[in-house]
Amino acid sequence: MHINGDEPAVIDAAVVSNSECLAVGDARCAGTGLSSIDLNSDMGESFGRWTLGDDKALLGVVTSANIACGFHAGDPAGILRTVSNAAANHVCIGAHVAYRDLSGFGRRFLDEQPEDLTADVIYQIAALEGIATSVGSRVSYVKPHGALYNRIAVDEQQAKAVVDAIVAVDPSLALLTLPGSAVGRVAEDAGLHVFREAFADRAYTPEGRLVPRSQPGAVIHDVAEVADRIATLVATGRIEAIDGTIIHVDADSVCVHGDSPGAVDMAKAVRARLESDGVLLEPFAFKEQS
Repeated sequence: MHINGDEPAVIDAAVVSNSECLAVGDARCAGTGLSSIDLNSDMGESFGRWTLGDDKALLGVVTSANIACGFHAGDPAGILRTVSNAAANHVCIGAHVAYRDLSGFGRRFLDEQPEDLTADVIYQIAALEGIATSVGSRVSYVKPHGALYNRIAVDEQQAKAVVDAIVAVDPSLALLTLPGSAVGRVAEDAGLHVFREAFADRAYTPEGRLVPRSQPGAVIHDVAEVADRIATLVATGRIEAIDGTIIHVDADSVCVHGDSPGAVDMAKAVRARLESDGVLLEPFAFKEQS
């Protein structure tokens, strides 16, 4: 069964007003002062003659690549090229698993039985791991895509199905998800390394959710604005919501959507701004070994 697929995902964000952030000693306004951050992007989503995104250029900028596994996008030859280029650029490889929904680009919710969803995710991770092995690399983490990403942020049954799949294939794999998500809690209970992300080019609601793509202002296209927002987030742990409210978001990684117009310029601007601020760009998956 299909249901509306562009629901906003939940983020566990502390809401802090602009006036409160002027208050001395407010712990919610304390900066994170992160010394390093990961920069990730979705890739490998071209299919046949249909090209989506400039993977080759992005792989010279980002530190982690969420690579499609064929269920929402991507064909074997294209996925292999992207994995090969990621390995050549020393970019960390993640399995971008999804509902089996090519025609809907994985953005429609599917009412899958847990055992079927577990099998689908096992299949996708295993396929990408095989491709990565063929070029002397490996998959280090899993980041669900689209409707699945949003669904398991709140649905513990489907979250458990995804976590069961990861554990079954390789319990050393990390999970990249939203702060405060159901799947993050389930994954931590299962002993997985869990890392959390913020979105560079997406607007937030005052409650800390992503503004649905169907609403005006949901996607931010101004490169300078995006770079400023992420620099502030990394330095302070705060980001401005669509109504001007200041919210707190904990993040180990920042996502720039590879299919957004100007994605390469945006990723370059974010990276340059962070590096000028003295922030090291490195794959979040390396942190699990520290």
